[in-house]
This record gives sequence, structure tokens and C-alpha cells, in this order.
Amino acid sequence: MTPTSNSVTTSATALRRGRLYVIAAPSGAGKTSLVKALMEREPSLRFSVSYTTRKRRVNEREGEDYHFVDTEQFLAMVERQEFLEYAQVFDNYYGTALATVQEALANGDHLLLEIDWQGADQVRTRLPEARSIFILPPSRRALEQRLRQRSTDSDEVIARRLRDSASDMEHWSDFDYVVVNDRFEKAVGELQEIVLNRGDNLRGNRPEIVRLVAELLA
Repeated sequence: MTPTSNSVTTSATALRRGRLYVIAAPSGAGKTSLVKALMEREPSLRFSVSYTTRKRRVNEREGEDYHFVDTEQFLAMVERQEFLEYAQVFDNYYGTALATVQEALANGDHLLLEIDWQGADQVRTRLPEARSIFILPPSRRALEQRLRQRSTDSDEVIARRLRDSASDMEHWSDFDYVVVNDRFEKAVGELQEIVLNRGDNLRGNRPEIVRLVAELLA
């Protein structure tokens, strides 16, 4: 019996597996804004909505920015092994549902995962085919300015985030690609190049990145 065109299409779709892009950055580097702008340029990308125990900010929506749960609910999900990755960041937990990622990749979707370096390390272990991107600020001064412009955190919290950002940036070399968020549109364009498989010139080991990180961590 000759297969119909529909069955051929279904078979081809079943054989095509999606790609997972892991994007991490120190707090205040502009990661969330970059990811949103990238998805506007590449509407075929899907965003993996993480779970968190952090309190919802005024401009955030349940199920769009995060799935907001309490600590008891989160730890119960950990116990049931429902996370691809999870981490405690500052005083809150963040995690990615394993079922969400598995379903998206099986359907051939390209999925963006916005997490921290700890989560990226777990994903790298469980899904080594994932492509990882680290976003750096152009300077420590720019990082502090961006944190203060949020107007959502206290001075004490901002000071702690600045101290911990150095620890986050020490892990830049674990990532496949590095993008510097100096000029926003340029940074979005570079992310787009990576997800379109044209980002070889954005590999993390390029000399200018090594020099920048040395300045950021000095």
C-alpha cells in the first residue's frame, strides 16, 4: 500500500527532534529582556516557564513569567523527581519541569530555558546536546545601574546581588556561547544568530571575552 502524503509528513515530524537553548547570566545583565526580544524576532521558539517560590512582582503573570508555588509545593516536586533542574538562588527556589522539556523536544520545538549557572550545569549533565549561552554585562558599573533601575529590590538586596554576581560570572567558560549585553539590539541579533546556527563567531573562548571577564572579576 502506498503511504499518503499525510503519513509521510507525520513520519518526518516524528523523526525531527527539537533543540534546547539554555541562557544564563548574572542578575541585572538583562537576560529576561533579551529573551523576550529574541522570541519576538523568532516566533517559532518556545519559552520554558520555570517554577519558583519567589513572590510575584507587580508586572509578572502566573504561567507566563513563572509558575509561582510555595516552598512546600516545590520541595514535593523535587521529591517526585519532576524537575530537569532546580536550584536555590538567594532565598528562593527555581526549577524546570522535566515533562515540559521532554514534550517540547519530542514535538520538534526549539525551546529556550532561562536559568542560572547551577541549573545549566544540571541540564548539561542530563541533556548534553543542549546549547548553552551566557550573557555578560559590559562592566560592573552597568550591572549596578541596571539593578537599581528595576526599583523592585532594597539597597541590601542589590548589594548582595552585586557580591554574588562575581561568583556567577566565574562560570562563563562552562558555556558554549557568550553574548555581551552592551548595545541591546546588537545583543539580540547575536542571540538570533546562535539559534539560527550561525553563531560560531560567538563562542565563549574568544580573546575579547577572556579580557572582559578579567576586568569584571578584578
